[in-house]
Amino acid sequence: MIHQMAMSPVAYSASACCRLVAAAAIGSFVATVMVLATPLVASAQTVVVVVNGEPITALDVESRTKFTQLSTQKQPARPDVINELIDEKLKIKESKRWGMELTDTEVDSMYANMASRMHQTADQLTQNLQKGGVNPLTLKSRIRADSVWQQLVRGRYSASLQLSEKDIELALQAKNQSGQSTTATEYTLRPILFLVPPSAQATIDAKRKEAEALRTRFKSCQDGLPAARATGAVVRDQVIRSDLNPELQKVLDAVPVGQLTPPEVTRHGVEMWAVCAKQDSKADAPVKKQTREALATERFEQTSKAYLQRLRREALIERK
Repeated sequence: MIHQMAMSPVAYSASACCRLVAAAAIGSFVATVMVLATPLVASAQTVVVVVNGEPITALDVESRTKFTQLSTQKQPARPDVINELIDEKLKIKESKRWGMELTDTEVDSMYANMASRMHQTADQLTQNLQKGGVNPLTLKSRIRADSVWQQLVRGRYSASLQLSEKDIELALQAKNQSGQSTTATEYTLRPILFLVPPSAQATIDAKRKEAEALRTRFKSCQDGLPAARATGAVVRDQVIRSDLNPELQKVLDAVPVGQLTPPEVTRHGVEMWAVCAKQDSKADAPVKKQTREALATERFEQTSKAYLQRLRREALIERK
């Protein structure tokens, strides 16, 4: 027969006392952790600057500092980082005022394109930023601000940003350079690609033979391009080029109009170019092209700087 043993008052009192002591210890530990953690959270959320009612926190400054250090390999000055964040707030607010906004989807697409240019996926770029202590939103904020600002400045000041031939000639004269036009050959091309998936590299030789066979039959773009599609090859959009590197220009010069360049293995498969037309055209000398681009950049930067300075004068910027 099993007898239920009643706990004596003394034993019960000792047990309850132990539970109370344990609970008090746990409560004290939790309270200590909360007290220690609170300054860290508060520090991260400390408002450094308020721009037209929008805050910039210490965490924003820290993340942008790490991003700049990661991308330039230099430690930026804190005032420069804060000024950059202030400018972004002003750019985005002013662009919204003129009805120029980007959706999160558009920003994510630009972010993914940037990752692609770095030979990464968007997720890989995010992971690499986070490893460096950078919040991905830091980069996305910069992308958003720079994109809408470019559109706004070019839209509002398109007339003053235009360059005349006289502007370019004066710049060339100041450098004692000549910008005489040169004659260049303009090529009308159609890329043709025999796709080879990465998992099927063993078929490269077979695809090269198909490409060679097509090249033998190809006598004109009018008839040859439909024949290329019939083989399963991808015929890409027309490309018109005149600024070619010497090696490619030498290859194209050796191919008669209406024929294909020799097959070349690329990372996507086997590729050839259909030469559909060649014609002489006037082209700016390289030095003139460089001068035009440099002047356009300089004029945009001057206009952008003056615009931002005006916005800063008119803004309510409170430094904490």
